[in-house]
Amino acid sequence: MARGRIRAKIRRSNLYTFACLRPAVSESEEPCTLPDGPGFSRIVHCNQSELHCRKPLKYRTNNISTTKYHFITFLPKGLFEQFRRAANMYFLLAACLSVTSVSPFGYVSMIAPLTIVVGLTMAKEAIEDWRRFIQDMKVNNRKVSVHSGDGVFVDRTWQRLCVGDVVKVKKDEFFPADLLLLSSSYEDGICYVETMNLDGETNLKVKRAMEVTLSLDDDATFKGFKGIIRCEDPNPNLYTFVGNLEYEREIFSIDPSQILLRDSKLRNTAYVYGVIIFTGHDSKVMQNSTESPSKRSRIEKKMDHIIYILFSVLVLISLVSSVGFSVRTKYDMPTWWYLRAPDSKGLYDPRRPELSGLFHLVTALILYGYLIPISLYVSIEFVKFLQAIFIDQDIHMYDEESGTPAQARTSNLNEELGQVETILSDKTGTLTCNQMDFLKCSIAGVAYGTRSSEVELAAAKQMAKDLEEQEGEIELETVITSTDETNHKPAIKGFGFEDDRLLGGSWLNEPNRETMLLFFRILAVCHTAIPEMNEQTGSYTYEAESPDENAFLAAAREFGFEFCKRTQSTVVVQERYPNTSQPVEREYKILNLLDFTSKRKRMSVIVRDEDGQILLLCKGADSIIFDRLAKDGKTYLESTTRHLNEYGDNGLRTLALAYKPLEESEYTEWNNEFQKAKSTIGADRDANLERVSELMEKDLILVGATAVEDKLQKGVPECIDKLAQAGLKLWVLTGDKMETAINIGFSCSLLRQGMKQICISSATIEGPDNESKEAIKESISLQITNASQMIKLEKDPHAAFALIIDGKCLTYALEDDMKYHFLALAVECASVICCRVSPKQKALVTRLVKEGTGKTTLAIGDGANDVGMIQEADIGVGISGCEGMQAVMASDFAVAQFRFLERLLLVHGHWCYKRIAQMICYFFYKNIAFGLTLFYFEAFAGFSGQTIYDDWYSLSFNVILTSLPVISLGVFEQDVSSDFPALYQQGPRNLFFDWPRILGWIGNGLYTSLIVFFLNIILFYDQAFRVGGQTADMSAVGTIMFTTIIWAVNCQIALTMSHFTWIQHVLVWGSIAMWYIFLLIYGAMSSTFSGNAHKLLVEALAPAPIFWAATLLVTVACTMPYFAHIAFQRAFNPMDHHIIQEIKHYKKDVEDQHMWVREQSKARQKTKIGFSARVEAKIRQLKSKLQKKQSGASSTYHSSEQK
Repeated sequence: MARGRIRAKIRRSNLYTFACLRPAVSESEEPCTLPDGPGFSRIVHCNQSELHCRKPLKYRTNNISTTKYHFITFLPKGLFEQFRRAANMYFLLAACLSVTSVSPFGYVSMIAPLTIVVGLTMAKEAIEDWRRFIQDMKVNNRKVSVHSGDGVFVDRTWQRLCVGDVVKVKKDEFFPADLLLLSSSYEDGICYVETMNLDGETNLKVKRAMEVTLSLDDDATFKGFKGIIRCEDPNPNLYTFVGNLEYEREIFSIDPSQILLRDSKLRNTAYVYGVIIFTGHDSKVMQNSTESPSKRSRIEKKMDHIIYILFSVLVLISLVSSVGFSVRTKYDMPTWWYLRAPDSKGLYDPRRPELSGLFHLVTALILYGYLIPISLYVSIEFVKFLQAIFIDQDIHMYDEESGTPAQARTSNLNEELGQVETILSDKTGTLTCNQMDFLKCSIAGVAYGTRSSEVELAAAKQMAKDLEEQEGEIELETVITSTDETNHKPAIKGFGFEDDRLLGGSWLNEPNRETMLLFFRILAVCHTAIPEMNEQTGSYTYEAESPDENAFLAAAREFGFEFCKRTQSTVVVQERYPNTSQPVEREYKILNLLDFTSKRKRMSVIVRDEDGQILLLCKGADSIIFDRLAKDGKTYLESTTRHLNEYGDNGLRTLALAYKPLEESEYTEWNNEFQKAKSTIGADRDANLERVSELMEKDLILVGATAVEDKLQKGVPECIDKLAQAGLKLWVLTGDKMETAINIGFSCSLLRQGMKQICISSATIEGPDNESKEAIKESISLQITNASQMIKLEKDPHAAFALIIDGKCLTYALEDDMKYHFLALAVECASVICCRVSPKQKALVTRLVKEGTGKTTLAIGDGANDVGMIQEADIGVGISGCEGMQAVMASDFAVAQFRFLERLLLVHGHWCYKRIAQMICYFFYKNIAFGLTLFYFEAFAGFSGQTIYDDWYSLSFNVILTSLPVISLGVFEQDVSSDFPALYQQGPRNLFFDWPRILGWIGNGLYTSLIVFFLNIILFYDQAFRVGGQTADMSAVGTIMFTTIIWAVNCQIALTMSHFTWIQHVLVWGSIAMWYIFLLIYGAMSSTFSGNAHKLLVEALAPAPIFWAATLLVTVACTMPYFAHIAFQRAFNPMDHHIIQEIKHYKKDVEDQHMWVREQSKARQKTKIGFSARVEAKIRQLKSKLQKKQSGASSTYHSSEQK
């Protein structure tokens, strides 16, 4: 069936026993019966996509969109987003009323600011959504080969694909839609698929085509291909599929192993042909995603509450003003003949004071509107936009390898980054880089490998530092045996082993030479990898199902046993030893392969060597292998167990290796049973295979063990450690099996030896019927209850608990009657790992943590399977620079590596939170200080509705004279660096935006308004102002009062700042200078425009010494209480950052390094996870050993003295 092309020679399905493949005996593919009605109505005409261009068979296009807005919805949805803000609603109402005669201001002065504020904010939203659109287009414009007719395939963009199209996907390409696999480059229709974007797993999945379509094996065969697929409607279930294929007048059942899902990737297969079933948002991966939500930060929500309070104050003082005006209108206005009451518009009428009071209420609501700062929102938007630029431009978050910078895809949540309490992380591609390094091994009871793991290195460094601070301590024995990193030879991918006893053939001189030979041969033969010659280097690379196998094969090669060839039934290994002069190719005939599954936790291969000896070679988890050892196979058990425990303590992943020699008759008898089980048809097939395999995999002889270091992404352990020290809690949500997730937990120090693991697994409590489901639920509930009780009764202060739960148990744990019980347990644990979870479950867990704890959550991931949790969390972070951009497109922030999360949160998040919090508090302070003076004057002027300030003064107050300093506070303010992670807790504890601080600032604004108004009135009420003895008129007093406000609020912000650059100096003091320049220019204009302010500064204010004296006096009086407060606080009750700032100011960090290190160590939250916790546990263990050693030496010394 070659049809003019080279087909792959290996029928890879023969390598597998337990994989989802057809058995050796042909099975009839009986069609499944599809239920009638909704949910199973989809009909797909294969290779006839034109039939799907019109209803009822017209389905959704393959174009995807993750944008928040569309062209049509942008205006209504954008306006809704803006006017759900309380302040904007108020100003919209005020703008509508400004066109009436009751307004004290012109309509332009009310409508223009609102239009500018809303317009700028919507423009920012449009720019951010445009970025999402561009990234969507990059995906939609990917190309794939599509059958265009007559057996010709042409390239077409993904967005132009239709249901029914036949596509040809080549190696390392993503599947553009959900496809039915028709055939592949292998004769038996096998292909390998990487589903990392879907379920987070890196292990390749084996998919198989239907027998009936295997003949469709090249382009020309599709010329006349037609068929009809009847199947389920679009749904989010990744692991199920129900449907039938009608082809050549027969009906064949389709099962999930024949479906290729969008965003998974073709690997180790030259090409596949498939027909499109689900496109675009109908595909299963997109069904698992949700619409881009509208997220608002907690500070912004709380700001609305402050607006409500201020609005209540506004209504209250407006009512007071209205009542006052009504009283004055009724009793005093008849005597005020010069007002000619009632007026023509009916705004004041002594005969109807109630109506006059109602009109005045509207006037007052507009007049006192400065209490609610309209410019606050636009200033915050502008500040957040600049903060986002700083995040984008941060060189410390730039990944040089991929050339990818950090990206703030939305700036609405900058301050939320500083209030995160729980991080929910994907594993694969987020924490790990899917690379293992062979580091140590134990052969025949002897440990080899001198290179230290990351955990050992960190423990030794920390212990040495710890001992430096303790006088009189004895010297510790060295725990690092290889620390000279400068002498390391060039790195070999997958191989970090160092030990001269094994390398270069030196193992031939070791006493257990034959056992070592077996060890190396097990590494080289017991696997399912395929070798590929690298023409550039002349060496072999391996296509393996897991990184572990790659590491083992790299190790075997370096030890002199290079796997170089695989055929249908043989494995060839090139052995350099014991004959060093000429490498020898040894062929091993593969008789059977019992592959690895998460349930078996082991893999075995039965081979016949060149001497005719039959051997069973096995590798697996130590607990599984040790239980299957023969009595005479436990020679090295004790020492190997000790080595495995040490490797585990050092964060390494371990496997035990064993073998078993077989007699020909013994093998023949077993193989007959095995072939019977393999050819079984029905549900009992896997159970029979497992039973027969168990018969063979026993009475093993232990050879040794391996220890590999799981290569996490660069800086992941350090990042997790810093985040833990900052008081953040990390949950890992992964689609991987439990064993893999636990190993990763150990690698990144979420788990450690001595930590008590609470494993809730469905492996032993499953049942098919309803009763058994209730039993499962009851069992899970009991496990949760017992675990919670165990934690409560624990008395060891160093005890730490880890919760590990799989997806099936999580299904029950997330039900309404159990989820908060589960959450209470999870919150009590130091770390939480959820395994085998679907994308939907990731989102549900995130929602539970977010709503159940009421705390800020952050979700981080890199694949399409993470989109749900990224969108559900308060903050979503996508890993860019990885395969697939779905996570990035759904995220609020994007970084290239997990390690950049530390700087994003502890630096940018911490700073942004403090900046925004201080900025908002200051905004309310200055507007209250300004707005209440209007109320005081109106009461002073008989509630007449008269304003003391010129209209242009009022307009310039927020726009020109106080806007730039507050923006500089929001953009440039800093306290300390990320060397003090515990300071991050100021955000989650909300120290800078809690009600006492907010009310304190409001009180400060009230105090400032009282001082500004009454002190100026007292000074100028009957005081001679000009040389001629005249007193100051209303315009002069209003201008002086406004001048003192400008000075007071700008000096106040200068006192608030703790980090000054020339920019802050220019903006703060320049704003004060701008007021005088404005007054000079405004006064120089024609009197018809400037009115009473005409030449006011030059002719009246500047020549009067009392003007300058009053400015100084009022400014000092306004700022003195805050100055006294911060002086007292820093002297007697300093916050953490105050102490650090003082140390840096007096350069104690340079002069006294020990003190500086001590302060840094204090500024860390006590944690039970992370590198630091692991190192501390290691130190406690080493100290305990030393004390025992010391006490033993002491007792020996005393006993010798007595003798």
